[in-house]
Amino acid sequence: MIDTSSIQTVPLEHGLIVAAILFTLGFTGVMVRRNILFMLICLEVMMNAAALAFVLAGSRWVQADGQVMFIMILTLAAAEASIGLAIMLQLYKRFHTLDIDKASEMRG
Repeated sequence: MIDTSSIQTVPLEHGLIVAAILFTLGFTGVMVRRNILFMLICLEVMMNAAALAFVLAGSRWVQADGQVMFIMILTLAAAEASIGLAIMLQLYKRFHTLDIDKASEMRG
């Protein structure tokens, strides 16, 4: 049997601060960058920050809801990555650049 009384956990406030910092970094990257690849990476960072907040809340209230939401966010991130990479390949194939401003010229 493992003695759980000696295990230290991360306080909820510290974890939420880390999640907020990650989300802010991701949001800043989405707003500042014009390269679609970096924007996709920043979106992934934002989703991971939200997933971290769900896991922390679930562990705080001893519920499995946080882990369930984490799995749903991972599924959403995988779908977003596949669609985003397909769009990125089409953008590069047509315009030979990954500049997001060129996407407004991309039609049908």
